[in-house]
Amino acid sequence: MKKEICTGTLTRDGGATFIVDSRGKRHFKDETIWEGYTAHWLGTKVNARHLPQIDYRTGRNILILWPYRGPSRDPYVELYYNERLVKYPLSFVGHLAVNVSGAIFNFSHLINENEIISEEEYFYRPALGEFAPDPVTGRFNVENPERPYYDKFGRSFMRTIHVLRITGIDTVRLRGYFEAMLREILDRPDPRHPEKYRDFNIITRSCVTFIRDGLRRYGFTNLRGVFPRDFFINASYHFLKMRGRDGIGAAVRLMPQLMVPEAPRSRLTLIANPVNWFLARGLPDWR
Repeated sequence: MKKEICTGTLTRDGGATFIVDSRGKRHFKDETIWEGYTAHWLGTKVNARHLPQIDYRTGRNILILWPYRGPSRDPYVELYYNERLVKYPLSFVGHLAVNVSGAIFNFSHLINENEIISEEEYFYRPALGEFAPDPVTGRFNVENPERPYYDKFGRSFMRTIHVLRITGIDTVRLRGYFEAMLREILDRPDPRHPEKYRDFNIITRSCVTFIRDGLRRYGFTNLRGVFPRDFFINASYHFLKMRGRDGIGAAVRLMPQLMVPEAPRSRLTLIANPVNWFLARGLPDWR
């Protein structure tokens, strides 16, 4: 499927929702536009394209929308500390992902969640089709392989996300490290549970350790942390200290959760290392 992108203003007229481009042409007026988008972006400029996944209700390809932004001119790396999902006990430490100039690397205990994903899909997939929670239980449910519900829609709608943006890094070299790690994971499914990564360990081989070790191999050997929030605080502290040296730039910001009925409000995880309580107080978005 071609990723043809339409840009325009998200508009509602009567009972119809559509996108109006710069020439006044209406797009997608006969397609499903998820209500989560209209709740937050009605009247604003957005991008839109189709996904290969199917909307179970209509049998048509799902439409994804995301806020319009101009292209980034400079290479960048972003770390994302995702707050915990309150309805899943295994999410008690939260989650960490890394973005290398638009390619987001996601590492997980589930094989299908170990992936390189675009920014729009990571943050803004709609809660439709396989991305949605089960309509009965409101949770992950893959009992029907023909109609799975992964409860894995846009992370910006599921969690508040803390962002560390870094510039001045050789992104081609760093991406090579993470691609090698991803290949290693995908080659090691669990023979008893093929949907899971065989060697996953919350302490030694997790979303944090793969990202941390990639940055260490690059040369940032002083980075420390095992759990997502602790590592995010540690990395933010060190990169902010490095600003202006060797061309490094760094900034921290918060992406508040975009609330929708399909997801409860996320929660901050505990800080495991007491040292990080003191480091965190110097960060711009500490709360």
